[in-house]
Amino acid sequence: MTSLFKRLGTDTLYTLLGFPLAVLSFCLLLPGLAAGIGTTVVWVGLPVLALTLMVARGMANIERSRLPAIIGRPVTLPRRKRAPAGARWPRRAIQPLLDGQSWLDLLHGIVAFPVAIVTFVVTVTWWAVALAGLTYPLYGWITSSIPGNVQLPELLGLGSGYIVDSLFHVGLGAIFGLTLPFVVRGAAMLQAGLGRALLVGVAELRERIDDLTEGRAAAVSAEAVALRRLERDIHDGPQQRLVYLAMELSRAQRQMRKDPEAAQVTLAEAITATRETLDELRALSRGIAPPILSDRGLAPALAALAGRCTVPVDLDVQTAERYTAVVENTVYYVAAETLTNIAKHSRAQLCTLLLTRLGDTLVLSIGDDGVGGAHVAKGHGLAGLADRLRAVDGELVVQSPAGGPTLIVAEVPCG
Repeated sequence: MTSLFKRLGTDTLYTLLGFPLAVLSFCLLLPGLAAGIGTTVVWVGLPVLALTLMVARGMANIERSRLPAIIGRPVTLPRRKRAPAGARWPRRAIQPLLDGQSWLDLLHGIVAFPVAIVTFVVTVTWWAVALAGLTYPLYGWITSSIPGNVQLPELLGLGSGYIVDSLFHVGLGAIFGLTLPFVVRGAAMLQAGLGRALLVGVAELRERIDDLTEGRAAAVSAEAVALRRLERDIHDGPQQRLVYLAMELSRAQRQMRKDPEAAQVTLAEAITATRETLDELRALSRGIAPPILSDRGLAPALAALAGRCTVPVDLDVQTAERYTAVVENTVYYVAAETLTNIAKHSRAQLCTLLLTRLGDTLVLSIGDDGVGGAHVAKGHGLAGLADRLRAVDGELVVQSPAGGPTLIVAEVPCG
């Protein structure tokens, strides 16, 4: 209830204050635009237009500062085009004319005026009817006793008198009072929607493009790093063992003719090397997508992963849904790499792994009671995880003070 009244107060202040700001903006910008266009032929209009656009930018900045309170999140500020380095003052003076966002600011300053009128009138009307209706019994006895005063209930055929008038107006005030938060919210969102579309829409689109570009670069980098590591691990491990195995089998083949007993010993050593190679290949495959993940989903795959970890893992998987292969592979990869890092570096005695879904986001939380000091700086293992998550619009948060404990939270969109 407190949040409802707080939201109502914020929305009301936004719409009421928006009206005088819109009037001021309209009165400054429309004449400036007309004067600038009308005098462009004699070049005087260019600085007039530039000055008008600067005023529009200032008014737009005021509106941008008011938007977060209504839409509930920070807004992206536009990037302004600057004049080239070393440009002379005439070139710098007309720079606003070359900035597309400045023209959108000007457009908002003009078209926001009729919208602000509507939202202001609706807000004032709903507040006035609600307050006047609910408080009618306090003053209605005066209006009802005025000779010849015909009130609305009597015009509607509902009767006359103080009691009838009070019931009618209190009922009407209650209706407007109950709908007041929703109507004022709609008016505020209408006005804020126009501001968001014209004042921050382009900036948000550019930021989204930048995020996608970074995500693509992160995906390429993460895959390249993973491929190089896999190649290195195969070269340093199974490949060397297979070379050794081929040499042992060749030796056993030669020994079969001369010394069968020695050949048997060599074959036994080769069989042992084969088993070790298979174990190492299984260990390498854990960083990829194991069959249990594609067949049964995240919960069994994470359970198997936790069971192989050398540090005891307290596992809590609160979602049994199946997700896209990209989401499941990403979550599994992050869990596998994090548990591997914990086993190698943390000196922890206990590890916790929690997987839950919050809305359209899968949240993987992994903590340990080790020595801490983990971070996502480039050159460290967690940097690759951050890149992997950024490639799917995810996010990695690391809290690991020196001395521990460590908490790593990975958020992966799954909607």
